[in-house]
Amino acid sequence: MANTFKNIRKKLRRKRLLAEKRRLEKAQSGTRSSASVRRKFKSALRKRKAVLRPVAAVLAVGLVVLLGFLFLEKRSYHSYKVQAASEQEDTVSTQYTNLSGKILRYSSDEVSLVNTKLDTIWSQAYDMQNPVADVCGDRAVIADIDGTSMVFVDQNGVTGTVSTSYSIIKAKVSKNGMAAAILDGGDHTWINFYNLDGSLIAENQTNIQDPGYPMDVALAENGVVMMVAYQFVDSSETTSYVAFYNFGEVGQNEDDRIVSGYTYDGVVVPQIQYLGSNAVALRDDGFTLYSGRQIPKELKTVQVENEIISTFYDENNIGLVFKNDSKDKQYTMQVYATDGKLKFSKDFNIPYTTIRMSDGYIIMYNSSQICVLNQNGTEKYFGNIDGTVRDFFKLGWNKYLLVMDTGVNVIKLS
Repeated sequence: MANTFKNIRKKLRRKRLLAEKRRLEKAQSGTRSSASVRRKFKSALRKRKAVLRPVAAVLAVGLVVLLGFLFLEKRSYHSYKVQAASEQEDTVSTQYTNLSGKILRYSSDEVSLVNTKLDTIWSQAYDMQNPVADVCGDRAVIADIDGTSMVFVDQNGVTGTVSTSYSIIKAKVSKNGMAAAILDGGDHTWINFYNLDGSLIAENQTNIQDPGYPMDVALAENGVVMMVAYQFVDSSETTSYVAFYNFGEVGQNEDDRIVSGYTYDGVVVPQIQYLGSNAVALRDDGFTLYSGRQIPKELKTVQVENEIISTFYDENNIGLVFKNDSKDKQYTMQVYATDGKLKFSKDFNIPYTTIRMSDGYIIMYNSSQICVLNQNGTEKYFGNIDGTVRDFFKLGWNKYLLVMDTGVNVIKLS
């Protein structure tokens, strides 16, 4: 009997020991599991920090750049410093324009490209009587108005030349170097389309009655679509017709390759232009926008009641200037986005003779004053100039070309 109780106690003791052993093993297992979870969590945290550090650095740099940009956009300047000057320039017979941050300088006998230190990069001689340049991106065409010569150039030099059969009225170039010219053929006018090497792609004869007299021509970025503004008189009323020609596959089955056209009764359209992917017809009562790479369609028309005295534009902006009745502010400026939405309206009192968009900024000047506004209408600089101002435009970030009767200066606002 004693042995039986003894055996029972041993079995109970073994069970307790076994249960305690299992409990300890389970506790140890939980400890190992928790440690493993902690190790995994720490590893994931380290990886997350490794990813977030460069992201945070990029965000911090971006924030600094944004704040710097906003500061510079809001900042106004009160003086300028001359960074380069040339007093040997014949600024009476020489003209200047911005070609991708460099200076395209041209006269009746020569064209050259000059950097912002006024060092000549290349030059080419020619013979013209009345040269006028049109620039788009890093391409330009110089045409002898009322003459028969055209020269095509880019940043590396002359890419082609043309001798036309009739006198040139106007010439325009596209970003890819294609060019269009309106030629005066006497009883008829011609609109010719050229490759960047000067070779003729297409020619179109027009009649004063149908479709009218060509007022202006513009080319799309793709170099395939040409826009022409015609004007004719119908029952003693002036009428304008804006036509789009497609010289690619889309227009090959259309009459005269006209893929779309719009008539505006009682409206004068003296100027047209491609603004990036959209096109604009600047009218005497506002402007009309068109959209479509191959077959442009009317997008929006903005009409104004006041008489327009000046227009200006670039790829992002369309500006109109009106006379103002106020004695303190002679003019009102309205600037629109290329979708037709009004960006801002501003009254001002600068007696300008020239206004233009230049490298994203609004430039105004007269013979003795220059003014710079950013594209939001904030005045960046306004001041008087000693001497006679012949031209003024932006070259790049806070750099401008100031052409005087005494020479040429590259200036920086300060």
